[in-house]
Amino acid sequence: MNILLTGIDGYVGWPTALKLAQELPEARIIGVDNLGRRKWVEESGSVTAIPIETMPVRLAAAREHGFTNISFIEGDLADRDFVNQLFDVYRFEVVLRVAAQPSAPYAQINGERANYTQFNNNQSTRNLLWAIKDRGLEKDCHFIETTTTGVYGAPEFEIPEGFVTAVNKGQEDVIPFPGMAGSWYHMSKSNDVNNLWLANRQWKLSITDLRTSIVYGTETHETQLDPRLATRFDFDFYFGVVINRFCAMVLTGYPITIYGKGEQRKPQISLEDCVQSCVNAVRLPLSGEFKVYNQTTEIISIVDIAEAIVSGARKLDIAAETKHIENPRVESEEHKMEMAVANFQTLLPNPKLNIAEGAYRMLEALKPYRETIEQYKDRFMSV
Repeated sequence: MNILLTGIDGYVGWPTALKLAQELPEARIIGVDNLGRRKWVEESGSVTAIPIETMPVRLAAAREHGFTNISFIEGDLADRDFVNQLFDVYRFEVVLRVAAQPSAPYAQINGERANYTQFNNNQSTRNLLWAIKDRGLEKDCHFIETTTTGVYGAPEFEIPEGFVTAVNKGQEDVIPFPGMAGSWYHMSKSNDVNNLWLANRQWKLSITDLRTSIVYGTETHETQLDPRLATRFDFDFYFGVVINRFCAMVLTGYPITIYGKGEQRKPQISLEDCVQSCVNAVRLPLSGEFKVYNQTTEIISIVDIAEAIVSGARKLDIAAETKHIENPRVESEEHKMEMAVANFQTLLPNPKLNIAEGAYRMLEALKPYRETIEQYKDRFMSV
């Protein structure tokens, strides 16, 4: 089996490559990345708290630990000629797409970054889809993309897994959930959803849409084997998700800064569980269908996340406090999100981590990197 893994150098992509290699040793994993995440974080004036190696060093370390079926190609998926060359060389049976410009705050900075985010994310997806179609692989290839639960927005009803029943003048139909995204990044993923849906309807391409929630954590079982196998950990305003950023704040004596009331509930998943479910999706058989899985294991409020981190810090004898500030984001501060996850529970029936245990493990893992976080703590907030 030839697997194209896009975004292999990223926070989720690298540990996914390792777990794929571990669990599917007969597969050949071709990882592609333009190393954009490294550039975007540097551009934002920050660094990864946990040092990461170059891709050549990572691959050498992986081979030493028996992960011998991973290859890396540097390239830009928004370049159609590059994508076509990839598919001319390899007959991919699975495309696992975890590559994207993934930051809503980064996409919101100005029009240039909003344009870049949507062009990069949507053009890359279209290039991959048409490379499959143009080579007649649509009946033999499984396309898996990690979109985002952010495409749903914040409706005042339980969010389904991808589809809603619409009723008009006594007639009804099941339709894809409309893109109600609240940022230029999340809307790029809504655009991806529409294109994936179209590709399935026109070509019967088997598509699995993993609606990824907020991913937190420092490591997976595989990345713990060797420091050279570590994945990145961003803690800045633009690329550090809420729980990761909160843990970094605690380690520098900075108060956990909550936007507004912080009572809005957000979907979460640990890095370990996210990666495992991606690997499980690769095992799904070809169906000719468009299937959606809400990739989340817990829905929890921001204040409850903060409390879990404070509790974990106390166990490690680390002082921690919270502070509320005016919310810079346009969102409901009391939204009690509910989300269906029945499909996803079939994909990941036994999650390994929850927020409470995950927060404790993160604080423990990050303690050796306090000095690095301290040097860049001015990046916790937007400037």
